[in-house]
Amino acid sequence: MYNNDTICAPATANGYAAISIIRISGENAIEICKKIFVSKNSNFTDFKSHRIYFGNIQNGNDIIDEVLVSIFKAPHSYTGENSVEISCHGSSYILQKILELLINKGARPAKPGEFTMRAFLNGKIDLSQAEAVADLISSNSKASHALALSQMRGGFSNIIKVLRQELVNFASLIELELDFGEEDVEFADRNALNILLSKLKSEIQKLINSFAMGNVIKHGIPVAIIGKPNVGKSTLLNSLLNEEKAIVSEIPGTTRDSIEDILNINGITFRFIDTAGLRQSDDEIENIGIERTYQKISQASIILYVVDICKTSVKEIKASLNDFEQQIENKDKKFIIIANKTDLLFQTPQHIRDLLSLEIIFISAKRKENINLITDSLLKSVSINENSNNTVISNIRHYEALSKTLESISQIENGLNNNIPGDLIAIDLKTALLHLGEISGEVTNDEILGNIFANFCIGK
Repeated sequence: MYNNDTICAPATANGYAAISIIRISGENAIEICKKIFVSKNSNFTDFKSHRIYFGNIQNGNDIIDEVLVSIFKAPHSYTGENSVEISCHGSSYILQKILELLINKGARPAKPGEFTMRAFLNGKIDLSQAEAVADLISSNSKASHALALSQMRGGFSNIIKVLRQELVNFASLIELELDFGEEDVEFADRNALNILLSKLKSEIQKLINSFAMGNVIKHGIPVAIIGKPNVGKSTLLNSLLNEEKAIVSEIPGTTRDSIEDILNINGITFRFIDTAGLRQSDDEIENIGIERTYQKISQASIILYVVDICKTSVKEIKASLNDFEQQIENKDKKFIIIANKTDLLFQTPQHIRDLLSLEIIFISAKRKENINLITDSLLKSVSINENSNNTVISNIRHYEALSKTLESISQIENGLNNNIPGDLIAIDLKTALLHLGEISGEVTNDEILGNIFANFCIGK
């Protein structure tokens, strides 16, 4: 997958902008740049590392643009290779002409993620840090940004490195025993190994358990808005988003499919889903929408159950909640009851005391009254502690590798308890090390690298 040729690509997005950046990396990056760059400094003799030079990009005597050229000599660059970044004006014509010149002088267009892949292959970062780069680029909230930044800086990598090294130490002792098998010696203390395995299982289980929260931080917390037709679900969505996202009508069954949008609240991303009203209907299309509503309920972490305060009794609310609980397998879902249309109340409902015994928020979505109480309740429902020192994983590949590692460690424990031979224990140890190594990239293959870096943007 990798060779020493020189690659180039725009590092900034296409479109109208003041500045664009072109990135070049490879053994001949600086030499290729010299062929098209003319410095404005009369004393210019040669490029020095970590300097910025002002001049023209020229095709012979034809000036393409005035640019700034940043030089990074190997190994002190992002990729670990000779690297150049050309800051030019943001014209698509200028960008294209400079790329054509670079290619004509010996560079080739970079593939998606090729710069970061070279950084990994040259030992600048490990594989989990490389994946964190992509997460950092796509982060859209304070929480997802903090998580990606922590992983990119090696917080997760360091934990995996320690866990793997402890297993390596014991595996080497087991291997040593096998070398002296005829002498019946025991270098690896079985009690100490059991203690270590127990510790490793605990640490790995914590990481596995953190995936649910990491996935929520990375992709946003799904919140389903459900209820009967005409209780104000679409109006509530519009009020939360502060825009007319959903069609609002007095005709029951207007929303026939789910409508989704995101909202960032105090650095946490929530994905709101407005669903079709729940009722018996003879309309085939509406029934499909209702079926999808139940699917969205099963996928959501938080349910906003909207009721019309003027028309709904406590008995009906409790019956509906009981019905939802029977249909939903995950009992950890958070239900928040939203009593809407308080603006239409002319007197206090007789059942107000019974309503207050439930976790309920009284609002007028039409007047946007008490909407802040909903956002406050949503934040309280999410136990994200940004100041926590606990490492959180958010990558499904890491989750699967850790799960397989845990299985292997359990097999090692069972083997020790059943006094199986050392050569079989060694096999399970190697398997555990293999799965841990897949996370950091100490054990990898072209297929894994291709799958990871194919999802990167060009120029990164």
